[in-house]
Amino acid sequence: MGVGAIGSGPPVVATVQVDFERGTRAGQHRHADHLLVWSSTVTASLRTDTRDWVVPPTHGLWVPAGYPHAFEVFRPGQGYGVLFDRAHCPITWAEPTGVLLPPLVRELIVHLHQHPEPTDAYAAATTLLLALLEPAPIATFQLPLPEDPRTRAIADALIANPADQRDLATWARDVGAGVRTVTRLFSDETGMTFAQWRTHARIRAALDHLARGRSVGASARAVGYRKPGAFAETFRRVTGQPPSAYQLPGAR
Repeated sequence: MGVGAIGSGPPVVATVQVDFERGTRAGQHRHADHLLVWSSTVTASLRTDTRDWVVPPTHGLWVPAGYPHAFEVFRPGQGYGVLFDRAHCPITWAEPTGVLLPPLVRELIVHLHQHPEPTDAYAAATTLLLALLEPAPIATFQLPLPEDPRTRAIADALIANPADQRDLATWARDVGAGVRTVTRLFSDETGMTFAQWRTHARIRAALDHLARGRSVGASARAVGYRKPGAFAETFRRVTGQPPSAYQLPGAR
């Protein structure tokens, strides 16, 4: 881990560079400062009691100060974190928020870590970084998690294996509940029907496959779609972008 101390000038407190291994986990914890995390290679999941976010290499995640969360690394690599003083930061997002990270923003994060001296240029780079942060479509990242043990068991199983083809009746029987009960619980606890929730879970899981350089067809099959065209159409409807937008440069 490398840390670049920033001195006393607000709003940045520190930058952090970490080498993550696959399977790295951290139990629920909080940060005293706002945290922006990004990596050109790492794919990670951040979970709270009610939400599950995924962060592909093409995007970043803003975690508000004091927000309890846990995380797990799916794809290893080197990651960056920028800590912002909550008292001097103009961003006031109340919950973890996915952010778009165009090349300029990525370069600014690396620059801040490599040149942490509290100069006028550093202050200008910090101001520009904050001004350029833009929320990504919500559906790209977060997946609401049901609270009832029966629907939570279904959700956890589908997150672990999004290609599972069991229908709602089979899932209901497997968790010892009626179809109507499971249908109502998914709607009440996630704001989605079971079919909508599973679609979002599959598209979210596909982000990791695309970021690892897998083709659209291979990513589609990995999350349960037999036809790449149907997957691409659903992906665009959910995220607002084609699958290729989430592939790293040079991926096929």
